[in-house]
Amino acid sequence: MVNRDTPLAGRRLYFVGIAGSGMSAYANVARAWGADVRGWDAQETIFSETLDAIAVDLGGEPTPPEGWETIVSTAHRDRIAGTPRAAFLAELVAARPSIVVTGAHGKTTTAAMIAYALREAGNDPAWIVGGVVPQLGGNAGTGSGWLVVEGDESDRSVLELRPRLAVLTNVELDHHASWASTAELREALDAWLATVPTVVRGDELAPVGFPLAVPGEHNRRNAAAAREALLLAGVASGQAEAALAAFAGADRRFQVLGTRGGVTVVDDYGHNPTELRAALTTARERDPRRLLAVYVPHVVERTRRLHGELGEALGLADVALVTDFVGRRDAPQDGVSARLVLDAVPDPTRRIWAPTLDDAARLALHVTRPGDLVLTLGVGEPWRAARAILAGLPADERGR
Repeated sequence: MVNRDTPLAGRRLYFVGIAGSGMSAYANVARAWGADVRGWDAQETIFSETLDAIAVDLGGEPTPPEGWETIVSTAHRDRIAGTPRAAFLAELVAARPSIVVTGAHGKTTTAAMIAYALREAGNDPAWIVGGVVPQLGGNAGTGSGWLVVEGDESDRSVLELRPRLAVLTNVELDHHASWASTAELREALDAWLATVPTVVRGDELAPVGFPLAVPGEHNRRNAAAAREALLLAGVASGQAEAALAAFAGADRRFQVLGTRGGVTVVDDYGHNPTELRAALTTARERDPRRLLAVYVPHVVERTRRLHGELGEALGLADVALVTDFVGRRDAPQDGVSARLVLDAVPDPTRRIWAPTLDDAARLALHVTRPGDLVLTLGVGEPWRAARAILAGLPADERGR
């Protein structure tokens, strides 16, 4: 008989790509649900620090111990055979009453809002989100109530999940390697939603009108979707709104890292045109002397398809620094360089090519002045440049 609180007891699981945003969360939940867990990754990431007391092999090739099941992330599926991470997530979702949040934008913030509000309301949720949430203590939680997870449309894996409640934040074509058109994406999501007992469509809701701790119109829309899901999950309206108002955000979602020498440094996960515009617009609301955007592209096919729109969005900044691909997700293509994005940035925005993250940090430090705001943008490693910029700024008179 499977224990509801430890449904994975007796399993020995080796996670390949364990330091990724999703896989680190899966590993932590698996351990809390009774499995023996260890794993491998090519290098440390911002999520490595969440893997407390889990043995991690770094570098080389993954070598699971004899007799261990292998769970493989999408990024490393060519390295080793094993259970795809999507199939493992489907197993977790099936083990508990679950809420799945999907959509092109806002998945992490909306899922984190729901998990935080459920916890504040006394539900004792479990959660798996794609960012570290300081108020929740990480990117995964292991309570006995609802399980709140993100469902990924980028590789169609959300279609394998069978939750009790689904939240669709919005629909926009962002992953051209998986979907031929927005119409195909919408049709697939509509068919999936038809299998879910209760559905929230965020793009049909008005933004919330009450004050939030997180800035931006996009977060008021995220909060509207979260509020509707919470009401359907049994949380009273007053409790839901109070918790959402107090939610302070997830790491790398317009995360203010600090101010030093009069320069504020913010790091954001935004990586497609809509998300870049949202982050840059939110930064403008802080009324900086100048706004410097550092964009780190990650997907070659997205760059090929959307370089014009990406460059146009970066035109909201006074200075745009664009790096070459870092941690590239897909194969290189002839004639496709991150310079395509930089070349598409309109005047009068100043354009700077910074081939590496180190170059980006060095050049940003060279051009910043007191009163400026530096915003790093992209999937994966931009946070390294953001931290280097903050550390390299001169201390003000109070030593900060």
